[in-house]
Amino acid sequence: MDQQHEQDVLDQGVLDQVRTFIVTNFLFGDDSRLPGTSDSLLESGLVDSTGVLEIVDFLETDMGVTVADDETLPSNLDSIENLTRFVARKRSAAAVG
Repeated sequence: MDQQHEQDVLDQGVLDQVRTFIVTNFLFGDDSRLPGTSDSLLESGLVDSTGVLEIVDFLETDMGVTVADDETLPSNLDSIENLTRFVARKRSAAAVG
């Protein structure tokens, strides 16, 4: 398996974990209300400021990435896609460093 394909598989795994977390913690198991991967979790009203703290805890506890205060930005945390990319970037940086 080439490195790009391995990365795609990893990203899908992270995406699935993030989706499961959102459904379980914010939608109480109702995946029919799950927003699209690029939809804003904040603008949709699904996540508020307390929810952002829950997401940070999930990322640090379950996903094994550290989230610095200056990384708690919509570009990292405001959609399922952004969360997935953020985790991949952090893991990639940790593997290199």
